[in-house]
Amino acid sequence: MLFSELGLRASILDAVQELGYQEPTPIQSEAIPRILEGRDVIGSAQTGTGKTAAFALPILSKLGAHGPGPRCLVLEPTRELAVQTHENFVKYAKFTQLRTGLIYGGVGYGKQRDDLKAGMDVIIATPGRLLDHMGEGAIDLSGVKFLVLDEADRMLDMGFLPDVRRIILKCAKERQTSLFSATIPPAIETLITWAMKDPVTVEIGARRSVAETVKHVLYPVAELQKQPLLLALLDQVHWESAIVFCRTRRDADSVEALLCRNRHKAAVIHSDRSQKEREEALNGFKAGRYEVLVATDIAARGLDIADVSHVINYNVPEHPEDYVHRIGRTGRAQATGDALTLFAAGEAPQVAAIERFIGKKVERVKLPGFNYTYTALFDEAKLGPLSERKTKGVRIGKGYFFGPARRR
Repeated sequence: MLFSELGLRASILDAVQELGYQEPTPIQSEAIPRILEGRDVIGSAQTGTGKTAAFALPILSKLGAHGPGPRCLVLEPTRELAVQTHENFVKYAKFTQLRTGLIYGGVGYGKQRDDLKAGMDVIIATPGRLLDHMGEGAIDLSGVKFLVLDEADRMLDMGFLPDVRRIILKCAKERQTSLFSATIPPAIETLITWAMKDPVTVEIGARRSVAETVKHVLYPVAELQKQPLLLALLDQVHWESAIVFCRTRRDADSVEALLCRNRHKAAVIHSDRSQKEREEALNGFKAGRYEVLVATDIAARGLDIADVSHVINYNVPEHPEDYVHRIGRTGRAQATGDALTLFAAGEAPQVAAIERFIGKKVERVKLPGFNYTYTALFDEAKLGPLSERKTKGVRIGKGYFFGPARRR
């Protein structure tokens, strides 16, 4: 199937062609026709599969010409996701007269107020800042005919569902609603029943699945040796760019400082960083100015970071779903990648929960030449150096490689 066969407006197809898109991904080929038909859609797919285009392209096609007041509202849980989605909408609407506005916290109100006064067809927003503008009477959502709730389970985790409900009540009752969520916990089921009408579910792949092109390994280690092991991994494993995930902001800052002291070009992103600092870190990583991005789970979901060769979990995530989202930063769009997880004895229950969640046992390995302190985790299974095991090391490109570091 080609994009030209999906029923999209010609001006939208022109943008798709300019962007180099040829064949729609599975989530796009399933969701786009249903949204064009006017159906409410519940979407679920692995990260990196083109989810934003799956709802943006048909909505922009249905909006037609520029009109008064916002007619489409997309709610995102984080500033980074809002910025990314806005960028995509602008690209897709390039050959139309449609205007897209961005509303999120951490920055001043001035430009956002000016954009709202100028008239926006599409608003991409985080809930808190949007409610601020609504409280000032700066925005009227009664004309919103297209509502998208993106990363709904993440909004639940961040405590945004009450705000989301308040916002939905201000939108048009006769509207088309799309909801995208990696998991559907009971609170999201309740929201679906309340906010949507006879929705059709588009699910591409199992919600608990991880990309088949990603190789997973676990590194048991004593807690006090995590930092030395991380440095040793970066010295020995062939990598091009890496994201190191930490559980807390304090750990993220500590790891970023450690890497910088050891001559790695690293940046950090977490909720205590200003919006300007977060954008500089993210854009610098995308542009190659930084080799390593250290992040908390704020960066695990949905961010469009291409060509990440390795994800390293410095801490095991507390929730199995977050493991899937973290490692989704590599192996995107059928590319290969590696997910390496350091874990201490206290994190063994979280590892077991992850393995139950994804339905597979993850291989335990040792790093050759590293002077390990004994940990009871070594008794869990017979471990050998990674280079001596049947996998022949960490997968890079189409084969496997384990040896001296090579970086951009």
